[in-house]
Amino acid sequence: MPKAALTTLGCKVNQFETETMEGLFRQRGYTIVPFDETADVYVINTCSVTSLGERKSRQLIRRARRLNERAVIAVTGCYAQVSPEEIRAIEGVRVVLGTKERVGIVDHVERAARETGVFDGTGDIMHTSEFEDIPLFGAPARTRAFLKIEEGCENFCSFCIIPYARGPVRSRRLSSVRREAAKLLAMGFKEIVLTGIHLGCYGRDLGDVTLADAVREVLALPGIKRLRLGSLESVELSDELLALLADEPRFARHLHLPLQAGSDEVLRAMNRHYDTAKFAMLIERVERAVPEIAISTDIIVGFPGETDELFAESLAFVECMNFARMHVFPYSPRRGTPAAAFAAQVPEEVKKERVHRMQALAAKKSEAFHADFLGRTMPVLFETQREGVTDGLTENYIRVYTDAPVQTGEIYNMHLVQLYRDGIWGEMQDT
Repeated sequence: MPKAALTTLGCKVNQFETETMEGLFRQRGYTIVPFDETADVYVINTCSVTSLGERKSRQLIRRARRLNERAVIAVTGCYAQVSPEEIRAIEGVRVVLGTKERVGIVDHVERAARETGVFDGTGDIMHTSEFEDIPLFGAPARTRAFLKIEEGCENFCSFCIIPYARGPVRSRRLSSVRREAAKLLAMGFKEIVLTGIHLGCYGRDLGDVTLADAVREVLALPGIKRLRLGSLESVELSDELLALLADEPRFARHLHLPLQAGSDEVLRAMNRHYDTAKFAMLIERVERAVPEIAISTDIIVGFPGETDELFAESLAFVECMNFARMHVFPYSPRRGTPAAAFAAQVPEEVKKERVHRMQALAAKKSEAFHADFLGRTMPVLFETQREGVTDGLTENYIRVYTDAPVQTGEIYNMHLVQLYRDGIWGEMQDT
């Protein structure tokens, strides 16, 4: 029986897509093995959000070749879509697929095994109009199930390569959302996370359909314990969606709303579609409607033209926000984006210093958020187990650690007793 090994870089959407490709290989009789084992096929699902993601992608391709130089190496994802010529030039690569037509990946791989040359199926992503609906085959190897319901982005932020890698907005039809979510629940998953590249635009291409409709479809299914959303643009959080979040106890009290910068001048240069006042008003409205909600966010520091004064504005704005978790990134120029050609690029050493300062503030914010829940008892879905300690998440995205006899994939009521690592230490409570 042939063996296939797949690995993923980047976002939750990429993780979901790798799981669907694993299912396609299983359907054709392949055994899925860990990526560091010898296999007949290696699939690297790449990321192009940062130069680091691209570098790691190249490293994984070369590692696959070292593991088995006779294997068919297939490269998919954003890096393969925007720079197929770079991927083709790496020794050992036989299949390049990008971000579409991955339903045929097994056919491409098997053709490459029979013939010579590099098979390139990237094509023009900018004129793709249909959501690629690949059904799930087999259970994903995780405790929270991701379900991709939207593809593409048309925001064209000045720093971002993703619109060029993913193409225009395409949405999964509600009937397919319902079908795939029902499969995941039948597999025993307690939580489903709806994901997309530009999730807030879900349904825009389907007529009178919105993200709130997709949420209701999943919540209507028997057996759903917890539903969570992936990243969502703040300006796309509708009143309808916020009302669902406030009224439906199975709808996790957590939103990831990327801020990107706390300076209006930098936000304008980024081509973001809000200012800090609008963002702050939204957060206030959300916190009023959904008490104890966790708001996580992304921040980019060192954007071209970000002076010391503008960075200080960002720090001051973030200080006023009740963020539960922050992901802080140094600006990374992406070839082909407007910001890569902007004047006043920030030196790397300045970026590093600003990342350190913003991360210190992020740690303080996270600790303050967690401290508010000490002494509480909350349900936790446990995910991973390592060296006698198991960890998982509350519905409002607090990571809880314990040495109690819990099983991954199950929900337990835990008493939150003390701050620990990036979350809280919990003790078992009777259900």
